Amino acid sequence: MSSGSSLRRTDLLGGLRVVTEQVVGVRSASIGVWVGVGSRHETPALHGCSHFLEHLLFKGTRYRSALDISHELDAVGGEANAFTTKEYTCFHTRVLDRDLPSAIDVLGDMITDPLIAPLDVEAERAVILDEIAMYDDDPDDVVQNLAAGLAWGNTPLGRPIAGTRESIAAITREQVVRFHRRHYRPDNIVVAAAGNLDHDDVVRQVERAFDRAGFAARAAASPGRAPSGRLRRVRPGVQVDSRPFEQVSLVLGVNGPPRNDEGRFALGLLNTVLGGGTSSRLFQAVREERGLAYSIHSFASHYADAGMVGVACACLPDRYDEVLEVTRAELARVAESGISVEELARGKAQLQGALVLGLEDTVSRMVRLGKSELVADRLLDLDEVMDRIDGVGLAEVHSLARRLFSQPQVLAVVGPTP
Repeated sequence: MSSGSSLRRTDLLGGLRVVTEQVVGVRSASIGVWVGVGSRHETPALHGCSHFLEHLLFKGTRYRSALDISHELDAVGGEANAFTTKEYTCFHTRVLDRDLPSAIDVLGDMITDPLIAPLDVEAERAVILDEIAMYDDDPDDVVQNLAAGLAWGNTPLGRPIAGTRESIAAITREQVVRFHRRHYRPDNIVVAAAGNLDHDDVVRQVERAFDRAGFAARAAASPGRAPSGRLRRVRPGVQVDSRPFEQVSLVLGVNGPPRNDEGRFALGLLNTVLGGGTSSRLFQAVREERGLAYSIHSFASHYADAGMVGVACACLPDRYDEVLEVTRAELARVAESGISVEELARGKAQLQGALVLGLEDTVSRMVRLGKSELVADRLLDLDEVMDRIDGVGLAEVHSLARRLFSQPQVLAVVGPTP
């Protein structure tokens, strides 16, 4: 990035990266610490450890108690939060621009020097078991986990991020401590910030905040069960989990491209036209024309070496057969005939509008920066992304649809037995 750009990047000692975007006309700043570890880096014995550790980093350090962390962030109007995915973990907050140094200091302390005290481990174990029970009562979560397990089997990609009751009950404090030391290293972390800020100031603040407990000296190590570089394909099949829910929830999917595939812009357009909004083919065919379901949407899940493209829907049990029939017919139709000129133009406008509007706040800009630096091949500026979308033609979308929807399907179904 050029020195005159609002986007800047600096590598610090040990490999920690700082990326920022100065946003003119705002008085806030968003900061995120992105760590390159998620559930797919776990062995079966550590299933759920990434998410467990995410919880524990809020429970206190040598210098701050859990209450101190909450008080300091509340005092500056910020709210710290975090999330764990299959491939990374993010800790983030949004504050007034003047309070950014305090937010960086708190996050740096949490990441580099957590206590992971025995009593906190047991308290959070109970919290996570309750969280897993909550997910198990949510049909959307259950069917997505069922689809992932069917698609990728008993592999890290196929297992739920939060772990299971059995795996969380078995994880020890010593395992969590070793997991933190192995994966929370400077070379595996990106600090991303966006808002009313000065890049050089942020770099200096990050250097101070992350220079604790010998953290900067932690040696690079193998990240563990990382992607091998070999593309993983979705395994087709059908699985039904009969549960006493009010609706039947389904996920119908096929093998998709990995995250940095060159066809991702064509896939974005295909996904938008197929099930990306109220004007999409699936919404019109399933809800508007036939009244079969309240909502239906398509999705594209991307990982470093794998992907799945599909449709998710929930409906009353007596409408399940027709919903599945109409959905499969729409996929077959787009595979055979592609999309129209009007759909392509509308899809481009919808995709570009969502992209631009999504960058109206500092949180979205921070997320784009951090995620791109951590897991993407490179950060594309907004104009380049818009141009890449504009450059997609009908033939490219049709070719992609034909390749995708001629493949064997994954079908996961949860709810009253149809």
